[in-house]
Amino acid sequence: MSVRSIIRFPDPALKLPCVPVEAFDSDLRALADDLHDTLRAAPGVGITAAHIGVALRLVVLDLPEIGGRRDYVNPEILWTSAETMEHIEGSVSMPGATETVTRPRAIDIRYHDLDGILHEQRLEGFPGVCMQHEIDQLDGMFWLQRLSRLKRDRLIRRWERGLR
Repeated sequence: MSVRSIIRFPDPALKLPCVPVEAFDSDLRALADDLHDTLRAAPGVGITAAHIGVALRLVVLDLPEIGGRRDYVNPEILWTSAETMEHIEGSVSMPGATETVTRPRAIDIRYHDLDGILHEQRLEGFPGVCMQHEIDQLDGMFWLQRLSRLKRDRLIRRWERGLR
């Protein structure tokens, strides 16, 4: 278990779709543990393998609402609610930058655990928003793409000024 380097925006690797995990083995478990360590050090509440430059469909969330750490392999959204909610989002790849994003309030997902066992789960509220955010990242969609062009451009300018 170790803390890995996080890829920073605007690295082009953040735009690449991730490939499905096929091997449910000790390497996958070690990657999930590294992701969790990296998430805690960042700090954050969710991270994908893509955030550390590994193009595999693996998400680690660490939220009290879902009982702490949960590992999601090859997650996919099966259903989204018509009801939406706004939440302030950010990314471990763009520390300090946040903006309000509107997403469905609830989702049903299908995913594998680290042993390869298939599960379905409903996530509502904050955990649902987090999972949608991370699945977007697995699909190569950085969260800024959910913002209007005006909000996105303003946020990027503010973030870039903060780097100096």
